[in-house]
Amino acid sequence: MSTDTPNSNLLENSNGAAQYASNGRTAYEGDHPGDKYLVDEDSAQPPELTIVMPTLNEEQGIAECIRRIKNALVEMEMTGEIVVSDSSTDRTPEIAESLGARVVVPDKPGYGYAYMYAFERARGDYIAIGDADCTYDFEELPKLYELVANGDADMAMGSRLEGEILPGSMPKLHQHIGNPLLTKFLNVFYRAGVSDAHSGMRVFSREALETMDLKSTGMEFASEMIMEAGAKDLTIEEIPITYHPREGEATLESFSDGWRHVKFMLVNAPGHLFSIPGMVLGVVGMLVMGLAYTSVPVGPFSLGLNSMIAGSLLTLVGYQVASLGAFATVASDPIQKANDPFTTWLTQRVSLERGATIGLGVFGVGAAYAALVIGRWFGSGFATVPVAEANIVAFTAIILGIQVIFGSFFLSSVAE
Repeated sequence: MSTDTPNSNLLENSNGAAQYASNGRTAYEGDHPGDKYLVDEDSAQPPELTIVMPTLNEEQGIAECIRRIKNALVEMEMTGEIVVSDSSTDRTPEIAESLGARVVVPDKPGYGYAYMYAFERARGDYIAIGDADCTYDFEELPKLYELVANGDADMAMGSRLEGEILPGSMPKLHQHIGNPLLTKFLNVFYRAGVSDAHSGMRVFSREALETMDLKSTGMEFASEMIMEAGAKDLTIEEIPITYHPREGEATLESFSDGWRHVKFMLVNAPGHLFSIPGMVLGVVGMLVMGLAYTSVPVGPFSLGLNSMIAGSLLTLVGYQVASLGAFATVASDPIQKANDPFTTWLTQRVSLERGATIGLGVFGVGAAYAALVIGRWFGSGFATVPVAEANIVAFTAIILGIQVIFGSFFLSSVAE
């Protein structure tokens, strides 16, 4: 390959090709055995495997990543294409193109969007993804690909937490708190059953990609993929991998990106966010009210009027929070719909008419007793009426009935 850069600027890269230093043009010389397995974009022969890497100023790591990908293709003896979804301002795209990768430039920003933009242009029956900073060793691709190609998994992931994390590769906060905690969230909420939910090294079939129906454009894309796979009963298998120190500057912001993942997981699981906490609050509230009303002692304690007020508050708040789970399930089409008994009953069996009737019944019982109290108040010459446990029950019923009536109207309106 010809160049106008002086030979003094040449550096030797890891695959024996000549790379120009940062003060000159970039060029590469020399062939790699894996070049013969790369399928050109215009080739009539589609690749068996597409490897996608999103890049943002990855000039220090992109060449080594492509070399390792080629080594993997040689080992597997299969055709492939390398698609670099690039938003760089440095030499990353020209380095990638000179080594045989196809560079595409997303028309919108975002980590998730970079992937989806590339997926639309990928031609392989199987797709592999990973970062271009050398943290993931693409020479480990064959063992992940084999799981998917053999039908043992719809998606195979490399587990860093079950594998080896080399010194300096991952901050201790991420290794011992952040990643395990986010993985726990995903396993509980979405039945993912994985050890390292945010590993970026994955292989999946095109059919699995279409089933997941991914939409996230930001960093939460990594979580969405696991959430969709878990919610749609796709099989996920893991293989331990080695995680390496990063080449180049880190772009991850620990707390803000971590919160985006948590928020995304919560809003897409309204059963865990709303329904279950609401039902717990409501049951505890009604239990407290029942014990206080019947004067049944709880061990050495007897619940009285103040406990009755607290129970009423918990009951009302519990119903309101639980009903939000039903509203979110109907209105927002979350990944993991709430399927608890309360939400299922409310969304599938309670029509506007039935819900309004139930609400009117509850309201009517409370209103009837309140009318008696008001009558006594008139009869006593507007003297102070003592607050009794039954009064609190009645007023709780009134408020709860109103919530049910208007909640039924709202649920009906968002469902249409």
